[in-house]
Amino acid sequence: MNRSIFTPDCRFEPYWWDRTPRPELATRALPVHVDVLVVGAGYTGLHAALVAARAGRSTLVVDAEAAGFGCSSRNGGQVSTSIKPGLDALARRHGADAARAIHAEGERSLEWLGEFIAAEAIDCDFRVAGRFHAAHSPRQFDALVERVKHAAPGAASDVDIVPRAEQRRELGTDAYFGGVVYRRHAAVDPARYHQGLLDRVLAAGATVAGRCPAMAIEPVSAGFRVTTAQGVVAARDVVVATNGYSGALVPWLQRRVIPIGSYIIATEPIAADVMARLMPRDRIVSDSRKVVYYYRASPDRTRILFGGRVSFRETDPAISGPLLHAELVSLFPELAATRISHSWFGFVAYTFDELAHIGVRDGLHYAMGYCGSGVGMASYLGMRLGHRVIGDAEGHTAFDDLDFATRPFYTGNPWFLAPSVRYYRWRDRRG
Repeated sequence: MNRSIFTPDCRFEPYWWDRTPRPELATRALPVHVDVLVVGAGYTGLHAALVAARAGRSTLVVDAEAAGFGCSSRNGGQVSTSIKPGLDALARRHGADAARAIHAEGERSLEWLGEFIAAEAIDCDFRVAGRFHAAHSPRQFDALVERVKHAAPGAASDVDIVPRAEQRRELGTDAYFGGVVYRRHAAVDPARYHQGLLDRVLAAGATVAGRCPAMAIEPVSAGFRVTTAQGVVAARDVVVATNGYSGALVPWLQRRVIPIGSYIIATEPIAADVMARLMPRDRIVSDSRKVVYYYRASPDRTRILFGGRVSFRETDPAISGPLLHAELVSLFPELAATRISHSWFGFVAYTFDELAHIGVRDGLHYAMGYCGSGVGMASYLGMRLGHRVIGDAEGHTAFDDLDFATRPFYTGNPWFLAPSVRYYRWRDRRG
């Protein structure tokens, strides 16, 4: 390991935790019976719990780690419409009407999150920054332009095409071949947002138990019997909101989500004039690679947070950090001497159709599979899931009737990940 690339006090945990450490919740006995038990204290689970608790349902949230330990406080703080497949691809799979409805749901998730944060007065550095989505080849620039032309009605009006000749107004590099700006995409401090959400769940009367893994869920006549590390709880309804941290608790769900590590570094402080050159519009940034890189300035514009996947298999942040740094420097050579202050990773959950899923299976409610774009969609579908649990019509979504597919021989261990990454890297190199 090249230690010189790290600051002497480098931390191998999220940059966001410096300001907002993971909460230590007061330990107390679990209730014997609740109306709603939520497994997972990330965005999805907390939003479902908030709706249930505010509707007067007794609500318990349990998590195997501290609340928000997973990707809800480990992500890059980028908020998009969260829909990976294009309109044409979705139309071929599900029909034109369903495709438009799914894309509209993605647009709504982005809008709704901003409204929620404002209504709840959560101090989390949320702002509509706009995303510069950069083309890593001329062919990909053409593909981006075509996608804008075939966007859902009204969506194209919020997108600006940036040719390579004008690229430096968005980003201080010549490594890309132009791109597009999605004006409504946003930035947030994910850990502060999670903490604000958690505070409101607790204020609504819900109980949240960290370091209390659910170990078994058994159906009984009046609902479910949930065995946890701190005791057994009877619950009328159970929500499973474990996303990239789903294990063997519900094998049917485990077979349908693919946990993939996404790795991030934060640089040491960068001079203000350098930051002004590199990120003049203070956008969030992603690129057109299949094995994508995503990055942004920290909320105070002192550092760059740079993320992506740099290994075929899961690895240690001490190993991924220098690899990410090398990719950062390939874009911004003047950062060659800038060291890493934080290096970490978290598990996102992909699905085989690259869409999020929400539904009920054997009486268990679930929402998961945000494919690396979960800040907005996890929050939004968590809210919808809460309405579904309490029997409210607002629980309906355009994702309701989608088949949640798996593949033969897949049981939750993504043995195919390394060859898939190799293939997509080869395809990315070809442009």
